[in-house]
Amino acid sequence: MSQKISRRAFVISSAAAGIAATTPVAAGAEAPAIKIRPGVRPVVIASRNGITMKNGGDLSCVETAFERMAKGEDVLDSLIAGVNIVELDPEDTSVGYGGLPNADGVVQLDSCCMHGPRKQAGGVAALEGIRNPSLVAKAVMEYTDHHLLVGRGAQHFARNMGFEVEDDLNTDKSRQLWLNWKRRIDPLHYLDPEKRLAAGAQAGRDMVREGLINEDDYYGTINCNGVNWRGEVCGVTTTSGLAWKIPGRVGDSPILGAGLYVDGEVGAAGSTGRGEANLYGLLSYLIVEEMRRGNHPKDAGMEALRRVKRNTIEARLLNNRGMPNFNINFYVINNVGDYAGVGMYAPEDRSQYSVCTENGAELMDFEPLLEGSPVDG
Repeated sequence: MSQKISRRAFVISSAAAGIAATTPVAAGAEAPAIKIRPGVRPVVIASRNGITMKNGGDLSCVETAFERMAKGEDVLDSLIAGVNIVELDPEDTSVGYGGLPNADGVVQLDSCCMHGPRKQAGGVAALEGIRNPSLVAKAVMEYTDHHLLVGRGAQHFARNMGFEVEDDLNTDKSRQLWLNWKRRIDPLHYLDPEKRLAAGAQAGRDMVREGLINEDDYYGTINCNGVNWRGEVCGVTTTSGLAWKIPGRVGDSPILGAGLYVDGEVGAAGSTGRGEANLYGLLSYLIVEEMRRGNHPKDAGMEALRRVKRNTIEARLLNNRGMPNFNINFYVINNVGDYAGVGMYAPEDRSQYSVCTENGAELMDFEPLLEGSPVDG
């Protein structure tokens, strides 16, 4: 799938104009020099919903981010403007407004962002009532001395910063899906804890298999990373987290080094999928360190996947082939614009991620570590 950016000629020409506008003019010079780093290929990379969700508009997340970068806007501001589209889209049940709620039916959101050139970061977790957690994460980065605020404290901070706090971020769609899940796991009110946990997990898998929710939405999340013509790298991750999670559960998405890691001198990596598998090894950090050693984004991502495979030894997390029974994906760029999307598996029906370059936006196939799918067979 490929779709050209609207006003492409304007976008490409405005890249030089935007960069020039931010470059000082030397005394006596006739025109500003355009500080384009030789060899850099600007790119925005994101999870699949970075293209498929547009919230009723003309441009997707990756297109919006790339167009803003081309105009000379800050890379992180551009990426966050992109993911805001997905956060606000009620049809995306994995991020922001209308994200699948926790086990109590409450939408709790997580996000973090990192600014490579400024070497700053911020995050929020278990945030309720605010549709754009990525903007609150950015406010944490800009207005506090901290990297992470959580729960009621994060909400209180957001309210003080002027964000609107709503009573409920469920849409009719997300609420009905939660009620469907609730009926499946609790037909007799309460089971013993062991059976209830198993019933909850099975109900979620059944809803994915029946096509009621996408597996990507079950785990949630959009990660979006970008590099501009100057080689400046930033990233953002935002999510409603694991569907039907234990209230207060926080996965990898808002954790620096796990759901996202950026080093402006090297590159960026972020993830979607089973957050606990990522948290155990802080794998976005690992990927960036692998790139620092000279590895291509694909090879760096594959090393992280091999680490997940080696660390997955519990029987409940293995299929009948002895392989992980879950998926995890990484989105990786370096500071010259090389990129890769890698996954533990690449099921044919949904194994794609989104990319936008000067040539437009397109869906690309993941490179899998393992053949087949996470399910038994």
